[in-house]
Order: sequence, then C-alpha cells, then structure tokens
Amino acid sequence: MSARWVPTERLFGMKIISAVLCALDDKGASVTALLYGATVISWKSPSEGRDDAPPKERLFVSSKAALDGSKPVRGGIPVVFPFFGPATRPEHSKMGQHGFARSSQWHYVATVLDSDAGVSVQLGLKPTPEIDALYAFPWALTYTITLAAHQLTTDIAVKNTSATGGASFDFQALLHTYIAAHAASVSVSPLTGLTYIDKVAGGGERTESRELVDVRSFTDSVYKGAGGRYSVRWEGGGVDVRANGFGDVVVWNPNKEAGSKIGDMEDGGWDKFVCVEPGTASYWVTLGAGEEWKGQQVISAL
Repeated sequence: MSARWVPTERLFGMKIISAVLCALDDKGASVTALLYGATVISWKSPSEGRDDAPPKERLFVSSKAALDGSKPVRGGIPVVFPFFGPATRPEHSKMGQHGFARSSQWHYVATVLDSDAGVSVQLGLKPTPEIDALYAFPWALTYTITLAAHQLTTDIAVKNTSATGGASFDFQALLHTYIAAHAASVSVSPLTGLTYIDKVAGGGERTESRELVDVRSFTDSVYKGAGGRYSVRWEGGGVDVRANGFGDVVVWNPNKEAGSKIGDMEDGGWDKFVCVEPGTASYWVTLGAGEEWKGQQVISAL
C-alpha cells in the first residue's frame, strides 16, 4: 500500500486536509492538519527502533479545543504570524494574540512528495479583503508539512510580494508546538548559558543556569540565540527537535496557576504537554521587496 495524502471536507463540516502514511511496512505513522490555520492537530508515530509497538500520539490538543473554525486551536502546531504574543506595534493593533495566520483559512497548493519514504503537502495563505483590513502589506505564506516514519517536518516560508523598489515589512514567525509529554518530569536541553526573557516575571532578562529546564511551575521563557537543537525528555518518552532559520525558542507551560484560567484548556491539560516553540520571538525579520524568509522545524520521535 503506497503512502498518500487524503483530502477531505468531512470533519465538523470544515475543510480539512489529512495525510496518512500507509507504507513503510504498515508502521502506521499519520498526520492531520486543518486548513483552518494550517494547524497540525495530530501526529502519530511509532518510536524509533520500536516499530512493533503501536504508534503514539505525539502532540497535545485540548479536549475543549475548538475544531470548527470558530477560534484558533488550543494545541497541535499553530502557525504564528506576523507577530508573537499580544500586539505591540500600531500596524498590528487590529489583530488579536499571535496575529492572523492561525485563524485564517489556508488553501491546498500541491503534494510535493508521495513515496514509500514519506509524504509532503504544501499549503498557502495570501491576502484577502478581510486580512487586508487588518494587515496592509504585500506578503504570501507557504507551509509545507512532511511526514516520515518517525519524523514530522514543518517548513514555513514568508515572501514579500512587492515588485522591485516596493515596500519592506517587519514580521515575527513561530511554530507553537504542543508536545504531548508528562509535564511533571519533562526537561528541555541544552539551554544552559542562554539569555532568556522571563515573561512570567514581567519580561526581565535572565541567564539560564539549569542543565535541564523543567516546567514544574508556570513557565513562559523566550530563549534568545538558541542553538536550534533541543532534547525534550520525560518519564517514558522523548523527542528531539531541530530548527533552522529560527533564532529563538520558547518554552511554555501554564501549569495550574494560569492553565485553569484558559477557557479552552481541559482540566489538568497543563500536566500533559510542554510547548517547545522555534521562532523569531525576541526580534523582527525585515523582508525587502521580492525577498523570502524560511524557517523549519523537524521533530523526531524517540
């Protein structure tokens, strides 16, 4: 049975594009992404070297998450653009938290790989009259999702579509990845020695002294100039994350302190994940006319 992407429009009445890897000795790896927000809402994979075991869900999605296109999905891998966090610039003042990419309807562009080695699909987002009313810059986004037996790769490209001599614009981009993990025992490394913005403590900068960063209390930290390779381990599991093009990584978990105040977070959901989010969260990328920027995340199941 060959690998394939299967588009459907039958989930909660929404357009959805799903990909099922049916080859590789029936190992069962699969990924599902909504066209709404281009949000990956499921990635199942066997552990590397344990193909005899059933595939595991590697991402956390709250049981209270909206999957009907009414609001951004709480969990999975939401796409953040054109800014991270709440709006801080006048040109973003009409938008909510994290911008519009995670709450816009994307479109299917092409299947770029379909083989026994893996499958890859490309989604796109361009200005619409509704988005133009919020963000009047010449941009286009392309998002490529690639599934292999033990690996999920997500690539985002931002293009300034102005003709030569046209306007430039600044942006931030981030992949808000919710890794399904035992939060009480999870650790993220190597982050030792990095400067980070501690958003829980009001945004001051600190130097990370821990070899293993945990989320046993409310954590919202933006690590600047991160190395692009992160080991995420917990009791009974782990993943490796590799990032290219993203200079920062955010480690976030609301814990009960803040998680109980999030309306679409299931009770105790904060105990089931850690967010490790490659992004340009502490700085802005300036894109000139005709230029393109790319960022990539590769998650490997262990």
